[in-house]
Amino acid sequence: MAKIVIIESGGKQYLVTQDSVLNVDPVKSLRDHGAGKIVFDKVLLVDDGKETKVGTPYIAGAVVSAEYVEEGREKKVTVIRYRQKSRYFKKRGHRQPFTKVRITALP
Repeated sequence: MAKIVIIESGGKQYLVTQDSVLNVDPVKSLRDHGAGKIVFDKVLLVDDGKETKVGTPYIAGAVVSAEYVEEGREKKVTVIRYRQKSRYFKKRGHRQPFTKVRITALP
């Protein structure tokens, strides 16, 4: 069984394995420098198939390393507010930015 780790980034929790690619909230330090390594130090759970470690709330000393892949924006989400019989109609669009990272090392 593959090693499974749950990390926290941007107030969200992600289940990651070795070499998995995921979209996280934008990392500001990468926006300034362009590329590089990312370290996620908020590790909530580590499971290697034999032993499971659960943090309270985080596991001390456990870090997950990742590398920057790209930045982008999700598909557009359209938000419409409408009230009938009152000539009220508002249409807005939103594209959530993300940073795509590849997990390179697990604890």
